[in-house]
Parts: sequence; C-alpha cells; structure tokens
Amino acid sequence: MSVSEKIDAKLVKELREKSGAPMGDCLKALQEAKGNIEEAFVVLRKRGMASAQKKASRSTNDGSVYPYIHAGGKLGVLVEVNCESDFVARTDDFQDLLKDISMHIAASDPRYVRPEDVTPEDLEREKEIYRAQAAATGKPAPVIEKIVEGKMAKFYEEVCLLEQPFIKDQSVSIKAKPIERVNRLFRAAGHVNPKLKKT
Repeated sequence: MSVSEKIDAKLVKELREKSGAPMGDCLKALQEAKGNIEEAFVVLRKRGMASAQKKASRSTNDGSVYPYIHAGGKLGVLVEVNCESDFVARTDDFQDLLKDISMHIAASDPRYVRPEDVTPEDLEREKEIYRAQAAATGKPAPVIEKIVEGKMAKFYEEVCLLEQPFIKDQSVSIKAKPIERVNRLFRAAGHVNPKLKKT
C-alpha cells in the first residue's frame, strides 16, 4: 500500500483547516511527515513562509493601459494599472478607474506613484528646506522635527499620486477612492499597482 493511500482524508481536512494551505499541499506534507499532523504542519509552515514571501512579491501581470488626451491635444497621459486578475481588468469599474487616474494625473502632475518612490536626493533636499524654515522660528529641536514631519506629509500629498487628494472627491486620497470602488466588487483581486507616464 502506498503512502498516499495510508493518509486519511479526515487528516488532510484537519490539516487544511489548521493551516489554510491547499488540500494537495496538505496531502504532500502529511506524506512527507508519514501521517504526523504536527510535523506536517511544520513542513507547511516552512513552505508557507516561502509561499507567503512569493505572494507578497509576485507581479501583477494583468491590467490595462489607458491613453488620455486632454482637451486641445497639448497634454497626454498614458497610464498602466495592473491587477492580479484579467477578469477585474475587463470590468467597467476597472476601466472607469483607469480614466479617473489618467484625468487626475493630467490635472495634478504627480512626480512619483508612492512615497517610497521619492528619490533620496529629493527627500533630503525637502527635509533640509523644512528644517531651515522651522529653525528660523526659534523653536526647540523636537518641535522642529515634528514640523518637518508634518511638512513632509504635505510634500507627499503634492508629489505622490497615491497620496494626492482625488480630483473628484478632495476628502479622500486617490489611493482610497478609486481602489475602494474596485475592491468593493473584487476584494480578492489583489492590489492595484499604477505606473506613471505623462507626455
């Protein structure tokens, strides 16, 4: 009798409920652990760590590219928004999102997509300027740093697409409003990952 035939289906189900791993992976882990559920769980944890890391870093290969030409034809925006599902990319909600982001970029002219994209040189230059401005007020060092933090948050709102107030609803950032609309219907689709190109 093979090892796979010795593994009880109830054991596989129990491991699946405990680990959240797919049934096939649970069966393989139990086979490797010779039916010991605790050892199989350890096997899955080891593999799960690699799997979680892979999921966190996996690319979003589906999506769409949307060309937007502003009235008069003197300004064009080409926006690529990626997602993990072709199904989502083909929906009206997703196409509306592309249009909204393109119009927003045309109106707001962001230099970066997200704060972590800001170059170290730009970051340090802005901090130096804000520190000098705050120091001129004569306030103590801890207060100066708080002022710099506040000004940096404002700087990100001005230059980073996802931090900017959404042009159609200034009460929320662009990362909240359009992505919220897509995720409302497609919560399992993964994150939306825009790229900038403005001509």
